[in-house]
Amino acid sequence: MIVVSDTSCISNLLIIGRADLLQQLFGEVVIPVAVRDELRVKHPSIPAFVKVGAVSDHAAVAALSVQLDEGEAEAIILAGELEADFLLMDETDGREEALRRGLHVIGLLGVLVESKRLGFLPEVRPLLDQLERDAVFWFSAKLREQILALAGEA
Repeated sequence: MIVVSDTSCISNLLIIGRADLLQQLFGEVVIPVAVRDELRVKHPSIPAFVKVGAVSDHAAVAALSVQLDEGEAEAIILAGELEADFLLMDETDGREEALRRGLHVIGLLGVLVESKRLGFLPEVRPLLDQLERDAVFWFSAKLREQILALAGEA
């Protein structure tokens, strides 16, 4: 399975000490160079299961960088080049562009629900609380309810 990630999912899981969920779910996660550079700003150490991949089509990245940040643009292009099974991305504009390109997108909250479904987490609720408190990860009350319902914690 090939999984490419933007910055936010990995960064937020590192902040709450649960990046291991990505390894349990996917084994290995590939990030483009721009994402590695963004991660290193807040996280001097990146987990060994996170591998760096280089984008080939720099012109496509430049064109996409007009509407998205460089990390998002590189992640979308790299996911397409690698024919990734999943792209991990939370930002709305990036997700919409990835979906337009036919990529399968999963966000951080989806990672939590899937982790619980597969038995890697006993509960999603405490991690939602941690994300809001420690990572300042914002999501609406309605989305919180939906995620908890999907996780069987409503």
